[in-house]
Amino acid sequence: MPSPNPLRTPELEFKSLLALVCIATVLFALIIWPFFGAVCWSVFIAIVFWPLHQRFLQGSHGKQNMAAAASLTVILIIVILPLAMIAANITQEASVLVEKLRTGQIEIGAYYQRMVHALPRWLQAVLLRFGMGDLGLLQEKVMATLGNSTQEVTSRVVGIGQVTMNFVVGFFLMLYVLFFLFRDGERLSQSIARAIPLDAQHTRRLLQQFAIVVRATVKGNIAVALVQGVLGALAFWVLGLPGAVLWGAMMALLSLLPAVGAALVWGPVALFYLFTGEIVKGVGLIVWGGIVIGLVDNVLRPILVGKDTRMPDYLVLVATLGGIVVFGLNGFVIGPVIAAVFLVSWEMLASVRQQQSVTPGK
Repeated sequence: MPSPNPLRTPELEFKSLLALVCIATVLFALIIWPFFGAVCWSVFIAIVFWPLHQRFLQGSHGKQNMAAAASLTVILIIVILPLAMIAANITQEASVLVEKLRTGQIEIGAYYQRMVHALPRWLQAVLLRFGMGDLGLLQEKVMATLGNSTQEVTSRVVGIGQVTMNFVVGFFLMLYVLFFLFRDGERLSQSIARAIPLDAQHTRRLLQQFAIVVRATVKGNIAVALVQGVLGALAFWVLGLPGAVLWGAMMALLSLLPAVGAALVWGPVALFYLFTGEIVKGVGLIVWGGIVIGLVDNVLRPILVGKDTRMPDYLVLVATLGGIVVFGLNGFVIGPVIAAVFLVSWEMLASVRQQQSVTPGK
């Protein structure tokens, strides 16, 4: 009887297959890494709009392509198109604001002078010591910065074109992947569940928690950002500040940082009003920002994000901030997702260890 081949043992074959899977996975991750954001957002959007897709699927009597096309069309109409129009308006307001700064229609030096004169003398001395009290020098620095920025933009047309091309490619790649996620999403989720080497119950819980956190985080943070941006833009419009839509968009973007985001925009403006003697405007903006805009963050965010994810508010805050630092803008979703998977994984491990400790005693 021939001796067994030591290179064909089941254990060695399994380890070889596992090593092959790990290597292939790492190489595949390297391939898709340049479009990591596009792929992530296609997954996020598919999860958020999956209930809508199920309705289209029922209405089309199970025709996957038709339902996926309908879902994608609705997303383009109610999400992508409005965002594109807002982005165009923001770009226009930003260009007008920069032009007014360059031509002197908006005199930063005059505003700064009013604020500095309202400060105590010791604070004025501190500003002078750091070179921030020379208004003429400050104006020159601002104008030089604008001029240098214009020259730099002009000299880097190729770089801007490359960034624009990457954005366009990533955008259409996101739509392309999104269509197939709608069409084949159920089959893909079942394949992923079978591939995860966990008990079926634990796998189901893990995937469900992933979907819940993504849906709650995207809907909650975007809802909070839109409400805070609109309220901030409304306040700036009432006060007669130029570029209200632009500053509202900045507040909406910064509101992804829980607790302090929008205050980074309206706070300095309120302080300027107080320092320059416009107490009513300053106090009014502080009340509006601290109570109305802040109430949206402190009340609406925990309800939309923390309630569904079943995570404490402090963990949502830390996970969101850490996710943004590590993954950029995508991190406001990825951060809470990682935190939720972390909690669920430890809960499952504790449950398994408890069952193992009870079983021997039976």
